[in-house]
Amino acid sequence: MSININSEVALTYLIAKKKQTLVASLGVTFGISMYIFMNSLISGTNEYFEKMTLSATPHIRLYRDHQISNSDRLNHFLGKASTNLISNPKMVNSDERIDDPYTLLQALKTNPASLAVSPQITATIICSNGSLQENGNVSGVNILEQDKMFDITSTMIAGTVKDLSTDPNGIIIGSGMAENLSLKTGDNITLTTSKGSTKVLHVSGIFRTTIKNVDQTKCYANLSVVQQLLKKDRSYITDIYVNLKDYTKANRIGKQFELVTGYRVETWQSANEQSIAARMIRDMIANSVVITILIVAGFGIYNILNMMIYEKIKEIAILKATGFAGRHVVAIFIFQALFIGLLGSFTGILLGWLLSKTGSMIYIGKGNLEYLPVSFYAKHYIQGALFGIITSFFAGYVPALRASHVDPVEIIRG
Repeated sequence: MSININSEVALTYLIAKKKQTLVASLGVTFGISMYIFMNSLISGTNEYFEKMTLSATPHIRLYRDHQISNSDRLNHFLGKASTNLISNPKMVNSDERIDDPYTLLQALKTNPASLAVSPQITATIICSNGSLQENGNVSGVNILEQDKMFDITSTMIAGTVKDLSTDPNGIIIGSGMAENLSLKTGDNITLTTSKGSTKVLHVSGIFRTTIKNVDQTKCYANLSVVQQLLKKDRSYITDIYVNLKDYTKANRIGKQFELVTGYRVETWQSANEQSIAARMIRDMIANSVVITILIVAGFGIYNILNMMIYEKIKEIAILKATGFAGRHVVAIFIFQALFIGLLGSFTGILLGWLLSKTGSMIYIGKGNLEYLPVSFYAKHYIQGALFGIITSFFAGYVPALRASHVDPVEIIRG
């Protein structure tokens, strides 16, 4: 029995029931288009929030962790013959500085996995301009390295990061602080720490992240300025930020850095566990919705083919009486299901792209988000088409199997 005859019979059945074929194809079309749109929207949203996270969080942060008092010193003096206990242990009052930081910085910079490395010190300050005062914090950084890590340049609304790198007494402040203190580039600002240290700097630039808390409190200054404010020497560094060429490997590389350096490591994943959990929930919701839609579309195809078999039961009996075997009948209805799946997949891909493209043009205009974040990945379209075809195949296989077991003698007698 030629496969061409099976295909011809299947096409005849499909053409004879154009409306049913169209309805089944539309079910697959809708399912695949929603699969593509939902995955594109969720991927775009995840990428947006991940970008926002990485714009403020380094891939890896190295720092000296606080230690709880233990009995090591007592054991040293009293020996192992006695049992030494500390009641209600407290944090040891120790310096947070990183030992020999510049050697460590050089070693991290030469690591093939590193993209940018920046030392950092943070101080809580009171910023003032005449009688106006605002609480804030200033980060002493290598501004060029910091810009490479967090793309500060893209947030600048006045001045540049290079202005700070060439000005030893400059400072970059947030737009909220600039507005509250009535400051513009070139104006002087006074920084005062809780210990009474004071330093007058002039504004080299102003940035806006659209995050209110950051724009009203965050400042960037050169490393030496913050060291002077804290009355520390030039080797005083408390944190080292590292950005990697592949940020997804932060956990693995962070463990290596921790073992080699002996300092505590915080990766961007461990610092943003809530955001990662929210992403997982969004993915689960989106996948649940689109899989449900495709399953519903599969049941639609099943019902249509089932009804088609019921209506064509006599024709199937005649086919079997004229020499068609059970496997040929299965092939006929599987062909119909695959045809519906392919037609629905093709139109579903087009509709999914159109929905995604239209969605990407929806204006949001909140914060630094202008349009609805939508991604365009070929894998979403391929996965959607495969899912539609596989769903259609199984939706057609069950009624096809039933049709193959039809007894032509009983049907014709009836």
